[in-house]
Amino acid sequence: MTETYAQVVGVSQVELGTESSPPDLGPDQVEVGITYCGVCATDTHNYTSGGQVPPAVFGHEWTGTVRRIGAEVTAVAVGQRVVAAVGAACGRCAMCLAGHADHCDTAFAEANGVTPDAPAHGGFATALVVSERRVLPVLDGLTDVQAALVEPTAVTFHAVRRTRQPLGAVVVVQGAGPIGLLAAQHARHAGAGRLVVIEPNPERRTAALDLGLTDVFEPGDRVREHLDAITGGLGADVLYECTGVAGLLQSSAELVRRGGTLSLLGFPMTDSRVSYGDWQLRELTVIGSLAYTRADFVGAMRAIADGAVRVDGLHTGTVGLGELAALMDELDSGRTTHAKVLVDPRL
Repeated sequence: MTETYAQVVGVSQVELGTESSPPDLGPDQVEVGITYCGVCATDTHNYTSGGQVPPAVFGHEWTGTVRRIGAEVTAVAVGQRVVAAVGAACGRCAMCLAGHADHCDTAFAEANGVTPDAPAHGGFATALVVSERRVLPVLDGLTDVQAALVEPTAVTFHAVRRTRQPLGAVVVVQGAGPIGLLAAQHARHAGAGRLVVIEPNPERRTAALDLGLTDVFEPGDRVREHLDAITGGLGADVLYECTGVAGLLQSSAELVRRGGTLSLLGFPMTDSRVSYGDWQLRELTVIGSLAYTRADFVGAMRAIADGAVRVDGLHTGTVGLGELAALMDELDSGRTTHAKVLVDPRL
């Protein structure tokens, strides 16, 4: 059977290729027919940089149905819906052997598409062959669109879990793109007492309001005055930085109270300038968060299933593989109204 896939072949260039399905699978391999693959900022950065991330990462937010399984596969069955995930802690890497299973080197390498068995391309494809470790059954009750949004939900679940946000905390979310809106919902689910969202884009502010987030502001004096009013001038207990804009790192930190927590989700593509002395003087706790563990995928699916995190409204469009390059150009322009676009390779 001939499959089609998309790959980056140069700066702002995507090319469609074809390949034949392997006649036989390895004993631990799974072939998945892709239903949807989400487009995220990593994909856009890869597109504009000419392919600087591993090929397996270009299209890493996929869901689909198992077509075939290897002889030793036991975790999934043919016909079962699955999402892209990472394996459980391997128990053999240096981190696991040192007792740091939550930071397993093998699972982290899987998240970054650099394991020896990583596929030659990502989920912008009609089908994909991956290790059994890389798939997780879709929780009953989730739609295909919801399943396609599990991966970014797991990213933000991981960040809020790592931050250990106190119950009743005053929380600020900087940025109301898909990651910010998901992080805000997890923060609310984790017991935030007050939740303030900062976003310059009016459509994204409306999206935040539609999710029931009431304290939504554009950047400026008003939000600072509001934060001062609800904290007695102290500042936020926790701020989730979800924009990845390097120039906002210091100003975001300045919204956090002395002894508070700055949690970093957005990934800047350039160096950041911050005041080390200010952070030290105010004893800020800084939490870095990247990727996820297998448990984060389970928690993310449960949060979607029970309605604590609503993802359907983030889905603003669906395109086929042939429209991917044009979509990337639109997303890179900064003039798009899209939140989360899904690629349906069957179109």
